Amino acid sequence: MSEATLKVARSISALVVDDEELARMRLTDLLVKDPDIGSVLEADDGIAAVALLQESKPDIVFLDVQMLGVDGFGVIDAIGAENMPLTVFVTAYDRFALKAFEADAIDYLLKPFSDRRYETTINRVKQRLRELRSRDSSSATSFGPESLKLVSKRSQSGEVWDWIVVKSRGTTRLLMVEDIDWIEGAGIYVTVHTNGEEFLYRASLAAVERRLDPARFVRIHRSSIVNLKSVAFLERRSHGELDVTLKDGAQLLMSRTYRAKVEQVLRHRL
Repeated sequence: MSEATLKVARSISALVVDDEELARMRLTDLLVKDPDIGSVLEADDGIAAVALLQESKPDIVFLDVQMLGVDGFGVIDAIGAENMPLTVFVTAYDRFALKAFEADAIDYLLKPFSDRRYETTINRVKQRLRELRSRDSSSATSFGPESLKLVSKRSQSGEVWDWIVVKSRGTTRLLMVEDIDWIEGAGIYVTVHTNGEEFLYRASLAAVERRLDPARFVRIHRSSIVNLKSVAFLERRSHGELDVTLKDGAQLLMSRTYRAKVEQVLRHRL
């Protein structure tokens, strides 16, 4: 590494936010051993984190997702996604490790993480910081404002469904949302397609959409929402539309109206 590159990296300031003391110590100990890290601040709750982010403006924040009171998402809401530094989420729950952002390299540390996993993350953080500083552009952040806005939608308890309760043939079924392939709207009802079965659920498609994880489920048509993990491949049609083929063989249409929103979630041009 050149002397100029070292100079860019050596003034890095970090903030560790976690309400568990041992978890904070684990990250802090790793950070202070790094000669490129100039200072490490700690916050044991969301309120203290907001104050430090506003006052100290660190280069990186390692942000715990679940904390009592103001949690990690609440911190983002308070600061504003556009004002957040490079953000690495730290969580004990893999459902918060949003796979839609894995391609962007620096996104989360899943507790308990190994030293090797931490090294991978911090090296990528440093690389992104060098890009950010050399370009003098906020476009190089690991979690851009649009990504953080999507993530922060998960902040309120109960806002995002983990399951849906449906009734079928006199029985009550609990459908795990992650197993849903796609949802078809028809007025005040939707048809939920999962594992080759169909279930009727009384709600509008718009109401259901508001309760789904926006990083996993995307509206592709005025009458359909699809689970991204169920998509096998996409094929272009005319007039900006795409054919969407699911892994179970189902054929859906992505209309031009919703294409831009899907591209935003995927962070990729279609």
